[in-house]
Amino acid sequence: MKNMLTRRRFLTIFATSMASAGFPVQASERIGWKGRAMGAEASMQLVGPIAEPEARSIFRAVEQELARLERIFSLYQPGSQIVQLNKTGILKAPSPDILEVLSLCDALNTATNGAFDPTIQSLWLAHAEAATHGRALSSDEKAVAHDNVGWEHLSFDAGEVRLDRDGCGITLNGIAQGYVTDQIAALLRQRGLTDILIDMGEIAAVGEKRWKVGIATPTGDIADHVILRDRAIATSAPMGTILVPAQRLGHILDPRQLSEPGYHLVSVSARSAALADGLSTAFCLMQRAEIETCLTQFAETRLETLI
Repeated sequence: MKNMLTRRRFLTIFATSMASAGFPVQASERIGWKGRAMGAEASMQLVGPIAEPEARSIFRAVEQELARLERIFSLYQPGSQIVQLNKTGILKAPSPDILEVLSLCDALNTATNGAFDPTIQSLWLAHAEAATHGRALSSDEKAVAHDNVGWEHLSFDAGEVRLDRDGCGITLNGIAQGYVTDQIAALLRQRGLTDILIDMGEIAAVGEKRWKVGIATPTGDIADHVILRDRAIATSAPMGTILVPAQRLGHILDPRQLSEPGYHLVSVSARSAALADGLSTAFCLMQRAEIETCLTQFAETRLETLI
């Protein structure tokens, strides 16, 4: 089951830098890096004159920060804080990173009327386990798994994070890639860098440079283009990864068990990649009127694509 899915979202965004409207930056002024973050391909482009030794130092720092964040948020790293919480139901002395993300999750859960809920993990795992045996969940099995879903089952403060019942677990895959993107952007700013494009599963454009971003469907077709400047974008495709093929059940599950709108692609931009990530995940499960109401609760957020 571990190898069945390593990413919760399907996202393909292609970007090219623009020094000004319609004028690309010369390739010689760009230095790139490629690697992995949270189980997905990741990349960065630095724009402007920068010496190769300095670039190597920057990329080493990025890789170290990614490794640190994986030890907190990864569901597939045995010693991560999330794995420890799900295994024992309690996490003592949680990192400031996990507390920051859980605080944003709390705000998103309220603003989306429960559509965003990391405790969906128990239901997700039940579906995934059944799928590995070539079958769908029975109604009784689904009811048992859903009993463990509910944001009220989780509590947290600076001292500990706690789940209040056996069988309950959380996943932060609907927001962690965005948070990782924000943290890498902050690290690069601290080093005095500007004009950066970061793709850690979600995309952030740092600085005054404008980046033309193409938003791709799960089939690879470009559905839309947006211009990013000092802003982040996240895209979710509910059927980009199929959790239960026999039922055509996608990987983004509704914790409220409501009928889903049936969107193919949702893109949201915001100042924070974590916020854009969480909203794009939740909006896959919400009606258009609900989405518009939710956007009013977060400054400088925009629905870029809804198909």
